[in-house]
Amino acid sequence: MTGGVIQSIDYAAVAAPLVLALVAGLVLLLDAFLPPRPGGARMLGLVTLGGLVAALAVVAVQAASGGTRRTFCVPASLGGASAPGRAAASCSFVVDRFTLIIAAVVLAAGVIVVLLSMTEIAAERGAGPGEGSRIPAGEWYFLLLATLAGAVLLPASRDLIMLVVSLELVSLPVFALTALRRHDGRASEAALKLFLVSVVSTAITLFGVSLLYGVTGSVHLDRIDAALRTTGDMAQVTAAAIVLVAAGFAFKIAAVPFHFWAGDVYRGAPIPVAALLSVVSKASGFAGLILLLTFALPGRAALWAPGVAVVAALTMTAGNVLAMRQRAAVRLLAWSSVAQSGYILAPLAVYAAEPRAAVGASVAYLVFYAAMNLIAFAVVLLVARLPEGQDLEAYRGLALRSPAAGLSLAFALVCLAGLPPGLAGLFAKIVVFRAVVDGGLGWLAVVMAANTVAGLYYYIAWTARLFAPPAAGESRTVSTRAAAGVAVAVTVAVTVVFSVVPQVVLSVSG
Repeated sequence: MTGGVIQSIDYAAVAAPLVLALVAGLVLLLDAFLPPRPGGARMLGLVTLGGLVAALAVVAVQAASGGTRRTFCVPASLGGASAPGRAAASCSFVVDRFTLIIAAVVLAAGVIVVLLSMTEIAAERGAGPGEGSRIPAGEWYFLLLATLAGAVLLPASRDLIMLVVSLELVSLPVFALTALRRHDGRASEAALKLFLVSVVSTAITLFGVSLLYGVTGSVHLDRIDAALRTTGDMAQVTAAAIVLVAAGFAFKIAAVPFHFWAGDVYRGAPIPVAALLSVVSKASGFAGLILLLTFALPGRAALWAPGVAVVAALTMTAGNVLAMRQRAAVRLLAWSSVAQSGYILAPLAVYAAEPRAAVGASVAYLVFYAAMNLIAFAVVLLVARLPEGQDLEAYRGLALRSPAAGLSLAFALVCLAGLPPGLAGLFAKIVVFRAVVDGGLGWLAVVMAANTVAGLYYYIAWTARLFAPPAAGESRTVSTRAAAGVAVAVTVAVTVVFSVVPQVVLSVSG
C-alpha cells in the first residue's frame, strides 16, 4: 500500500475466486462462439469441472503454505471508528483457516453439483426433440460458476459491503438456474418464490447494515467490534441492527421463522440446484452469519446468543415435524435440511462461554453434513428419472433392484440420522452436543436429543423402503450415467473417510 490510499492487490489471496470468474467468462465465450455440435454441453461441463479443480488446487496450496493473507486493506489512520491507539490495518479480504475450510467445502460440493448437472442436462436433451425441452448448458454452467465464485468470496469478506455483495452473488444466479428448465411451470414458480424471498431478505439485511454503519461509522467488521466496545450509546438501535442483519441471513439458511420457502423451491428446482441450495448456499449463509456474529458482534454475544438458541431449537423442531409428513423425496430432503440448519446453529448459542468450541462445532457439522447430504441428492437424481420417481414409493426395493444406488442412499440416510455404520453423522452430533453442554445450555441439548429421535422416524422409514420387497411386477432398475455414478462414488468415499477418521474434520475445524 503506497500513499495511504493506493492499494496493491495480493493476487495470490484472491486467486481462487479469480480462477472461477475467468472460467465462467471462458464458458460463456465458448458457448457463444463455438458451433453447436454433439457433445458440446459435455465439453462445457468438463471445462467447468476443470475450473473447479484448479480453484480447489489453489485453496490446497494456500492451506499448505500456512499463515493468513490479506488484501484490500485500509490503514488505521483512515476512516472508521477504530479503537484508540489502533495500529493494525483493517482489510476487506482475508484468507485464514476459516476461509479455506468454507472455500474447500463449497468447491468440493461444486464439483459434485457439476457432475449432477452433466447428468441432468444430458437427460433433458435426450427427453425431447425441441429446443424448448433443453437446458441451455452455457448459461447453466456460467451461472453455476458465478454462484460458486460468490460462495468462495463470502468467507473471506471482512467488511459489510463485501459480505452483502458476495451473498447476493451467491443468490442471484440461483434464481435463473431454478428457472432454466423453461418448459416446467413448477420450476418457474419455485424461481419466483426464491426471488421474492431473497429480495425481502436482502432488504432486511441492508436495513440492518445501514443501522450498524450509522452507529459505528465503519463497515469493517473488526472496527465495528471496536466501536461497539467503546461506546454505550444507541443500544436500542444496535439491538435492532443485530436483529435485522441476523434475520436477513436466517432467510438464506432457511431458519425458523424464515423457512417457509424451502419445500416448494427445492421441489420445483432441478435436483442439482436443490443440492446447490442445500449445501453451497447454506454453507455461504452460515459463513456470513458466523463472520457477522463472531467478528463484528462478539462483544454483544449476551444479546444475540439467547435468540440464536431459541431459533436453533425452533428450526430443528419445525424441520423434523414437516419432514415427517412428506411423501416426495426432494421435499423430505428440503425439510431435513431445515432441521440440520438447527443443529448447525445450536453451538453458536454458547459462543459467549466457549467461543472457539462453538465456531469449531458449527463448522465441523457443516462439513459432515455436506458430504452426507450430497450422497442423498445424487441418488435422488438417478431415481427421479423413473416414472413417479419423485415419490418415496419409487424407492421401495431399490437396494434389491439397484444395489449400488440403494446401499449408497441407505448409508447417507443412516449418516444423517446419526446411526452406525454412519459414524460421520454420529460424530457430527456428538461434537455439537458436547459444545452445547459445555456451554451450559442443558435445555437446548434436551431439545436436540428429542429432535434426533424424531429424525430417526423418517430416515429409518425411508431406509426400510429401500430394503422392502418391490411391488408386484416392479423390476425397474436405476440407469447410472457416468457423471452421476462418479458423484455417488466420490461422496460415499469421502463420507466413509469421515466416518473412519473423523479427526480429518475435527482437527481442522477445531
